[in-house]
Amino acid sequence: MLSYEESLKILRETNALIDGHFILSSGLHSSQYVQCAQLLSEPEKAKKICESLAVKLKNQFKKFNLILTPAIGGIIIGYEIGRLLKKKTIFAERVDNKFDLRRNFLIKKGDKVLIIEDVITTGKSSKECMDLVNKYGGETVGYGCIIDRSNKQSVLKEKIVSQITLNIPTFKKDNIPSSLSKIKAIKPGSRNI
Repeated sequence: MLSYEESLKILRETNALIDGHFILSSGLHSSQYVQCAQLLSEPEKAKKICESLAVKLKNQFKKFNLILTPAIGGIIIGYEIGRLLKKKTIFAERVDNKFDLRRNFLIKKGDKVLIIEDVITTGKSSKECMDLVNKYGGETVGYGCIIDRSNKQSVLKEKIVSQITLNIPTFKKDNIPSSLSKIKAIKPGSRNI
């Protein structure tokens, strides 16, 4: 398994973790930004992270038969974890602004489901996936992600297993530290187009 330092190095090398002044989709400000798509664009480096995470997941969750990921951020990581652990993997998509199953994907009654994401912050997407699992009569066994940056503040009650945990402070617009206010703020991310 990769150490915290080795994982952090890979995230920085791939620009999946960058420093600056960022306005997040929540409107909060931060001195660091996470974009796992950058990591996943470099398959050999992503492979190392996924292999390490797969070992952790296998050790933590002994009995599950299905992996569910939220589209779009979780699809690649979910696929790779599913391949490594030899588990069927499906993804949820937004239909009328709510996650649902399409493409003839099924969660059967009694399925034991592991939910995989790239990053867990608030846990909102994972919680929506859990609600979907419940709707179809499955059981969520837990959550896995490359980066857990929830600071134990997510809405999730089940165990989160991550490759790396990052404590990235966020600030309201009227309470930005002076060191951060000196840097021009940018709005990165997929929701800020």
